Amino acid sequence: MLIKKITVIFFVIYLVSCSNTKKDQNNNDSLVTKLDNEYDIEKKYTQAMIYLDENNLIEASKIFNNIEKLYPLSNEAIQSQIMSGFIDYVNLNYDSAIFKFNSIIRKYPSLKNLDYVYYMKALCFYEQIKHEDLDGEYNKLALKNLNQVIIRFPNSEYAKDSYQKIILVKSNIAAKHISIARFYHKKSKLTAALNRYQIIVSEYSETKFTPEALYRIAEIYYSLGMIEEAKKTASVLGYNYPDSEWYKYIYNDLTKKNEDNSFSKSLNKLLKK
Repeated sequence: MLIKKITVIFFVIYLVSCSNTKKDQNNNDSLVTKLDNEYDIEKKYTQAMIYLDENNLIEASKIFNNIEKLYPLSNEAIQSQIMSGFIDYVNLNYDSAIFKFNSIIRKYPSLKNLDYVYYMKALCFYEQIKHEDLDGEYNKLALKNLNQVIIRFPNSEYAKDSYQKIILVKSNIAAKHISIARFYHKKSKLTAALNRYQIIVSEYSETKFTPEALYRIAEIYYSLGMIEEAKKTASVLGYNYPDSEWYKYIYNDLTKKNEDNSFSKSLNKLLKK
């Protein structure tokens, strides 16, 4: 009886040992498979980046798409999505690129290089701006998305370029306002013109159109009998833009050409104070 019990115990130990050995073997096989997959993913991704660097966008796109399908949970799959969006951007397929970038932003809000995704999305809108009179919507969208880069990632390497592009977008918008304001001004629709000039001064003061807007505002104020407002506006122009051609226009008008003009006389007194 004792011998039978001992035999059973040894048999159980043997089964457990075999089970553990098989489990260890399976774990080892799983680890090897995982390492092989990781190596395969990295190899594919590296090859895709080589194609991209060689401007072979078709082959690069194929591999990026393949990585996304076969290894959807890998970091390379996420980066492949970003690169697919970039390829669409290069090919001027802006709508497709924006869709992909939005998807990445929604799915991976804590992604390490999310600043690049926001920046590329903003560029998709920015590069569709062609003319201030035709692309009002793209001006707004570009401005909104470039601001997102600066607000969310102020220390990003893309923040500085985003800020510079914001200035260009604002200049584009201000150009439209100044064009409309000049039209109203010539038609003696002074209130409508004044509103446009004031938008430039209040919202797009960084642009080159601000000195002219201030000059025109001073003109309109005086013609409407708002003498003090005209003086204050001319003073702002002289203080902030002393080297501007528009300040020089005022100065020349006051000192040489139109001293008999009541508007010029008023400003002349102001400048002599």
